[in-house]
Amino acid sequence: MQRINHTKFIKEKALELGFSYCGISKANFLEDEAQHLETWLKRSYNGKMSYMENHFDKRLDPRLLVDGAKSVVSLLLNYQTDELQQDESAPKLSKYAFGEDYHYVIKDKLKVFLEDIQSVIGEVSGRVFVDSAPVMDKAWAKKSGLGWVGKNSNLIHPKQGSFFFIAELILDLELEADGPIKDYCGTCTRCIDACPTDAIVEPYVVDGSKCISYLTIELKDAILPTEFKGKMDNWMFGCDVCQDVCPWNRFAKKHQEPRFNPNDKLLSLSQTDWKELTNEVFSELFKLSAVKRTKFDGLQRNIEFLTE
Repeated sequence: MQRINHTKFIKEKALELGFSYCGISKANFLEDEAQHLETWLKRSYNGKMSYMENHFDKRLDPRLLVDGAKSVVSLLLNYQTDELQQDESAPKLSKYAFGEDYHYVIKDKLKVFLEDIQSVIGEVSGRVFVDSAPVMDKAWAKKSGLGWVGKNSNLIHPKQGSFFFIAELILDLELEADGPIKDYCGTCTRCIDACPTDAIVEPYVVDGSKCISYLTIELKDAILPTEFKGKMDNWMFGCDVCQDVCPWNRFAKKHQEPRFNPNDKLLSLSQTDWKELTNEVFSELFKLSAVKRTKFDGLQRNIEFLTE
């Protein structure tokens, strides 16, 4: 009975804090994912993201991250927006980066979440994660019934599509686990057909080294590989193509998080404004933004690659 009550409290608290969905799974070894991850790494689909090769065991077993871990609480936070950059010819920014950096927004919520759990339930140990440690967030979200992992490797929720950030709490607390749901991609191949760089090499397998998000954010080389010249679909930071074409995103709803609202100035910049971007304007626009990850030089590199 206590386990049921604790589970109910956690799910209600998640919604109260603004998360869109909450699912729970048992903190066990991810057996199915182990082989897939090993194969993916052997094929060098991680590109120059060498950190993906680190902590292999920890990625697959949450009990190595939290002593005595019993439950993984998976959370989705919607970032979908209907707002667009006004100049259609301007270099494009993935919509997840329009507002404040999701790491800050979600970490603030998770800190309160863990404190509330400890104050109501008592002696609970755990850690919170948002894209910041070796946690296979999509695998855990899938296990907890928050959606299936689509052919574009994104988690897809049947009622609201894929424009979500994923976060976790790993707790040493026994909770009622949810079960996975069915894969509803069917015979659809829209994401595969639409990918500008052919990064989805087969259904459910993405060669990260070809992905525009990797090229514009993760890759730190001074010059982007010439093989992608003319294939970037005008993306300067991230890419939304495989999500924009996904039929399930017709159910996507606008987010309710004020901190994700875009800076008006950001959306009004013209193609010329981006080409003439200065370090000062970059710092002003992206003070609290995920775009800071590329640094000014990195964004300038991307813009030049698109326009030269």
